[in-house]
Amino acid sequence: MREIKTASITGAISEMLQQANLELGEDTLKALKNARTREESPLGQEALDIIIKNASIARNENIPLCQDCGTAIVFLEIGQDVHITGGDLDDAVNDGVRQGYKEGYLRKSIVAHPFSDRKNTGDNTPAVIHTKIVPGDKLKISVMSKGSGAENKSKIAMLKPGEGSEGIIKLVLKTIEEAGGSPCPPIIIGLGIGGTIEKATLMAKEALLRETCKPNPNSEIAKLEKDILTRVNELGIGPLGFGGNITALAVHAQAIPTHIASLPVAVNIQCHSIRHRETVL
Repeated sequence: MREIKTASITGAISEMLQQANLELGEDTLKALKNARTREESPLGQEALDIIIKNASIARNENIPLCQDCGTAIVFLEIGQDVHITGGDLDDAVNDGVRQGYKEGYLRKSIVAHPFSDRKNTGDNTPAVIHTKIVPGDKLKISVMSKGSGAENKSKIAMLKPGEGSEGIIKLVLKTIEEAGGSPCPPIIIGLGIGGTIEKATLMAKEALLRETCKPNPNSEIAKLEKDILTRVNELGIGPLGFGGNITALAVHAQAIPTHIASLPVAVNIQCHSIRHRETVL
């Protein structure tokens, strides 16, 4: 049994959240630069130039990519041969969030109660924590700072099984069209298909952790991703909603088996400022 101390978890989460908020990942930056070469609208080109420049300023001047530093979402893949020592795991995660948002001068956006006394907790806790037990003696930690401008435009639907792939495409197109420029395109679309309503939603969020523009290894799902991306970009919303042929950078889909009477589909929208990091302890 391998021991991992909670202090190591706290430190890793603090460091990753700061890095994610200050430095846009190279995969996403590459996708944005590629999008700039393909964008046909002058206003869209200008918007992409500003987005790319903003990423450079954030990195060079050590300031957040976006004023909305998001909800801290933490995914833990815990090896079954790992023993966490030194305290409660959830406390260690929240200590990392608290520390990272304080030391990184990141905006704190979490309110203690969702529908009555919406008082700010002051340290961006509690985090949203997802845990999974996996084989091995390692602990994989993935963090995401998820802004609400895009999150608020996400959708979940229970389609009829007979609607199939075309029904999924129609749902995504309707969701993106209604969102317009609000989620700060060019966006990345996380898509969860199958399972149950809560599993589809979680898969859609997990899909956003994938390297930007990396297709699903399953050829049928990869084709669906490509088809959706093409049709989304035909909507003409464009970068920051100014019009153009680049509304989305990528579609990342995941699918699992589901009940014979169900077709759950979740659409989780991510703005161009996708902020996530991972490490293995």
